[in-house]
Amino acid sequence: MAALQKPILEARLESICEKGCRRVWDDIATLERGAELPETQDLDASERSWLLDELKTVMAVYGGRCSV
Repeated sequence: MAALQKPILEARLESICEKGCRRVWDDIATLERGAELPETQDLDASERSWLLDELKTVMAVYGGRCSV
């Protein structure tokens, strides 16, 4: 991945995370099915894969659940 692309991907990651816990889990499921999000439409497969991996890492602290 190009060094210049990483800030763009990190901004996309932040944008998705700002949606809130439940929406992020929904977005992870969407990406796992191979579907697109508005934030990923212009990304290539390796960039989407990086983003999905990062989302899973961020959300791992929640243990698969969102607090009420």
